[in-house]
Amino acid sequence: MVSRTEWLDAGLELLAAEGAPVVTIERLTGALGVTKGSYYHHFKGAAGYKTALLEYFELRYTTRLIDAVEGTDDAGAKLKHLLRLVLADPDSAALEIAVRAWALQDPDVRAAQERVDKARTAYLKKLCRGLQAQVDPDRFAQLLYLILIGAEQVVPPIGKRDVREIYDLVLRLID
Repeated sequence: MVSRTEWLDAGLELLAAEGAPVVTIERLTGALGVTKGSYYHHFKGAAGYKTALLEYFELRYTTRLIDAVEGTDDAGAKLKHLLRLVLADPDSAALEIAVRAWALQDPDVRAAQERVDKARTAYLKKLCRGLQAQVDPDRFAQLLYLILIGAEQVVPPIGKRDVREIYDLVLRLID
């Protein structure tokens, strides 16, 4: 039997690769090589799977990253560690684009995307308030987030290496 996490990982992979319309039970069972019974063991239909998938996306791409940088008291070190983690995942940009596109079509996904964006910017604001810099910490936090989101949305997207260099440039403004 396939685990709940495997179902969710497969859903995120399909979502990133081909978009929300292909995240169906047929595509998922085909990708995982299992029957529908395993799906229904873990989820209560398509609505239950969508809810679980969005929660999993939030956990993996927001909560887990925040938790990973909380090991130190230094806000600057946390911020740099967070940016490294965000830019280290080669698949995150495609997934972020897919979720944002899905959010334009589905109010439940839009609500989840708003929750994710609020959590991320709130955490960035918290970190930036601890920087002791001569800039408005809330606006600086928004700038950092907009760089990432904008880099993913332009066509063609800005590569992770270039985004890292842009972040290095922007972070020098507060040193």
